[in-house]
Amino acid sequence: MRRVLILVVLALAACNLQQGAPTPVPTLDAPAVEFLSPVNGSSVVEGTDLTIELVARDGGIGVSRVELLVDDVSHQEGEPVDSDAVPTFTVIMNWLAEGQGFHSLTAVAYRPDGTASQPTVISIQVVPRG
Repeated sequence: MRRVLILVVLALAACNLQQGAPTPVPTLDAPAVEFLSPVNGSSVVEGTDLTIELVARDGGIGVSRVELLVDDVSHQEGEPVDSDAVPTFTVIMNWLAEGQGFHSLTAVAYRPDGTASQPTVISIQVVPRG
């Protein structure tokens, strides 16, 4: 009886053995975003309406929105008009340059599922009117 029990246990254990290599589950890279303009280190005169052009890309689900932060505070968001998500999304935003000195502009792209890109940060210097 004991031998039968051991054989049954071994047979059941063998049913759980996997043959061959496991199938890898592909992981998609996170979306990416970059500043087309202005360039890092640019100067802008205080009171100027600065035009900011961003492009976000995602080879997976697509980009559903892009967020712009100024000095780590959410400033503006852009979303595709014709679809919930697109593989490449270019958006133009504006920021009224206020407060002399250096300011950080941060862009983050998001997929519909909430997956975020790494933040892309540039520095802009606001200078006084001549």
